Amino acid sequence: MKKIFLVACLLWMNAAHAQVEKPVSQVKPLTLEAAWLLAEQNSVSLKAAHAAVIAAEGQAEDTRGFLWNNPEVTADGARRQSPQPDLTTPTYREWGAGISQTIEIAGQHGYRREAARQAFAAARFFALEAEREVRAEVEKRFVQVLALQTRIANEREALTLIESTATFAGKRVAAGEDNKLDSNVALIEAGRARNQVAALADQLLQAHGELAAILQWSAASLPEVAGELESRTVVLPQEQLLALAAERAQLKALQAKEGAARNKLDLERAARIPDITLGLGVSREGPEEFRDKITTFSVTIPLPLFKRNAGNVAQARADLTNAQAERQAGERDAQASVRVLWQRQQNLTARVQTLRDTVLSALEENQRLSQKALREGEISLAQQVLINRQLLDGRRDLVDAATELRLTRIALDRATGAQTESKSR
Repeated sequence: MKKIFLVACLLWMNAAHAQVEKPVSQVKPLTLEAAWLLAEQNSVSLKAAHAAVIAAEGQAEDTRGFLWNNPEVTADGARRQSPQPDLTTPTYREWGAGISQTIEIAGQHGYRREAARQAFAAARFFALEAEREVRAEVEKRFVQVLALQTRIANEREALTLIESTATFAGKRVAAGEDNKLDSNVALIEAGRARNQVAALADQLLQAHGELAAILQWSAASLPEVAGELESRTVVLPQEQLLALAAERAQLKALQAKEGAARNKLDLERAARIPDITLGLGVSREGPEEFRDKITTFSVTIPLPLFKRNAGNVAQARADLTNAQAERQAGERDAQASVRVLWQRQQNLTARVQTLRDTVLSALEENQRLSQKALREGEISLAQQVLINRQLLDGRRDLVDAATELRLTRIALDRATGAQTESKSR
């Protein structure tokens, strides 16, 4: 039911996109699941990966026949004029037909078939990896937009608080209870907060455009995003993540690519042994009353004197070396990346928990107490401005840390090839 609902939402958004562009405020927010569906439909890289799968499947289909070479059928006719002793020159019609088949005798067909099978498997794994890469990239852009929206909401809330403090400071200065310096400090803080909101709005506009570009959507009509900044996904232990990384589709694709390259090398080596062409022919020759029936059987073997297929063998050997190096580097980098990202997410998780449960809760309590103390004259305006600034900085730190944690988990999912759980977002 959830899948049907997402598809319905996506169709509705496509219809809205095809019409006259509406203000963003009149469009429903974009969820991560809907963004994934849009990207999967419009991604150029996914279309290219799927096209490569179709091409590899066609190559594999060609190798499934009983023999690689097709039989050849020949037919010929002739008119023969034969002078006779009686000075006549009768004309005789003769004909012949034959069939020939080239046969590989060094196992080339098996190597070719296995190479095509491995290439097809590699194409499918690359397509699967391309889907995960697109989903990870979409989620990354989505989270960046969501983080900026959250930052702007926090900054606006803080701006309201700062402006309230600045207004209160102006009243106290007018009443002679505070000096102009404290009032100026409050006004400066309000100006800085407005400038921060404007700067974040520019950053949001750029991030919004990057998300629209990857979704192949008009940035002007792309709605705001909706979701939770902090992921609820439980991160697996490092040992399980390393095991998942070893089974990642990218590595399986590289292994299949290496297998295809190895079979291609065997194929080119076997091609040094010449193929045998067997032929069978039947013909009719001579005059009608003395017509001869001739049956011929032929064997053709080319002599490998000049061309030894050295160039193709060398190229196949180089391709295998490159495939082996690529596979080894992929395995090594995957393990190292998982270890680094896992440790980073552990550190960020602890940091987010400290900021949310300890620092921010204390700052919010201080802000509530300070407002009452300011009205009762127990603290100065400068102290109130400092407390407001600390609360705003604490919220900024929490959003930044939560954003980095989410991006790290996205990178960890990408490194392990783990399937992203949409329900956790």
